Amino acid sequence: MGKRRLALCAGVLAVTAFGPAACAAYAADGGGVLVVPAAPAPGADIALGVTGCDAREAVAQSPALVSDARLTPAGDGLAGDARVRSTLTAGTYEVTVACDGTEHKGTLEVVRKRTPAAGAQPSAHPSPVAPVNAGGGGAARALADSRERHGPGTAQTVVALALAGTAALTVHRAARRQARSARGTG
Repeated sequence: MGKRRLALCAGVLAVTAFGPAACAAYAADGGGVLVVPAAPAPGADIALGVTGCDAREAVAQSPALVSDARLTPAGDGLAGDARVRSTLTAGTYEVTVACDGTEHKGTLEVVRKRTPAAGAQPSAHPSPVAPVNAGGGGAARALADSRERHGPGTAQTVVALALAGTAALTVHRAARRQARSARGTG
């Protein structure tokens, strides 16, 4: 997928996912600059967009961004991605897009990262703590509960050694054939 199509799809997805917040941010700035999500935390990735710009490329600048963001055509305007500085404090920062000699301005409200209170436990486990009852009629739980660990048996070991020997013999024969043909032609 081309970069433009990818940017357009990402923009549509972002607007769909953050619909009300994105509309509120767009309406609040009044300058045609769109920031999605409207209130990111420090270190977050954001999508930027601008309408009313006929240029094929523009640059978005803000003290809140890690670096200037390059905006390229997407839909009815220009769009691009940026990252919010991880060292920022909560507050409102201006975003400026220079396009066709015109400055489009918008705002970016950085919110404080939410951290759990001291001693608070998460409401859900971050990863599974038990086997999932999926497939095999619950065999995963029965196997997880068994104390014995079985390695390969004698039959599996013999078959593996036979296959390894056959593979080694095949490689050796191919190398000999190649060496003979090289001597015969040279």
